[in-house]
Amino acid sequence: MGDGMNGDNKITHVFIVADNVLSPLGKTTAENFSRLKENQSAVKAHHNPEISQQPFFASLFDNDDFLPTNPKYTRFEQLLIASIEDALQNCNINAADKKTILIISSTKGNISLLETETYSAELKNRISLPHSAQLVADHFGFVNKPVVISNACISGVLAIITGMRLLKSGQYENAVIAGADLISKFILSGFQSFQALSPQLCKPFDQSRDGLNLGEGAGTIVLSTNEKYKGNLKVKGGSVSNDANHISGPSRTGNELAYAIKKTMGSAGLSTSDIDFISAHGTATVFNDEMEANAIAIAGLKSAPINSLKGYYGHTLGAAGLIESIISLKSLQEGLVLPTAGFEQTGHGTAVNVVAKQLRIRANNFVKTASGFGGCNAAVIIGR
Repeated sequence: MGDGMNGDNKITHVFIVADNVLSPLGKTTAENFSRLKENQSAVKAHHNPEISQQPFFASLFDNDDFLPTNPKYTRFEQLLIASIEDALQNCNINAADKKTILIISSTKGNISLLETETYSAELKNRISLPHSAQLVADHFGFVNKPVVISNACISGVLAIITGMRLLKSGQYENAVIAGADLISKFILSGFQSFQALSPQLCKPFDQSRDGLNLGEGAGTIVLSTNEKYKGNLKVKGGSVSNDANHISGPSRTGNELAYAIKKTMGSAGLSTSDIDFISAHGTATVFNDEMEANAIAIAGLKSAPINSLKGYYGHTLGAAGLIESIISLKSLQEGLVLPTAGFEQTGHGTAVNVVAKQLRIRANNFVKTASGFGGCNAAVIIGR
């Protein structure tokens, strides 16, 4: 879905008004980007028997100093609130405006409560994402019922696309989109059962890649169709697809992700020559990175600079698409594409242009891609 039309047949643009990245690297987008430019990674070895009997690599918060101390909210909800609060402080969007919608992205939410609480009807409600979303909405005074996006690892990108579509439809003027996930024993053991975790720092797109690292974090992006923001970056287009291939294994061809990328470029009215870099999903699993390289080549973008941020943040699940989109829009603004931490030598059949060191670039548009369990794929374009 590309640029929408309002009742006067005028093109509706979706502008980016404010953002926040809250991760173990920093409490704000600026803190995060500054540390990324210094090549700092939050991924490190952990020995925490409460989460795993075996050592593991992940990006985890060392403490909760940044979280509001209100027992009414879980850590997951507090993380969302802290991220949204910072983003709203940096703009004049009113949560209580009926023209403002809240969208929450997460894959796991409060699922870790199953580890510590006795299962009951009350707990069933407490761990539901709509319940958490409403608590967060009420905290800020949002008057509209929040929208929940939970579609595996494309959740963050899909949340941005959903916000763009809701605004282009004219239903709302502003969208506050926030995603978060935390890592627990339940979540880590699930990925261990898939044998998807690397016993070392992950290596996206590298020939010796052997799995992903998990991560904790939150991201918030605020969108608006108000023309007073017309000098800001825009969400130009987005699309989703599905492999219909396997419950956990991605497409072997990459055709389906390529379809989403091409549909996104078409909806934005852009060609391959207009795409200046790609923020890839790049989980560092053998099959994902191979599929993604194939898809990028099929979409005609194999010469575009590509990076993955998983070596800095780990895979932050429902927050990943938001965090990585926000960092990439800062890259676009500063003309600096960050390197792919852990990457040394290409390790897939299809040659793509993986960025191995900081790259200065004049950029107008980038594509953010995501893929996830169930064969879901998404792509979104952000640009000037």
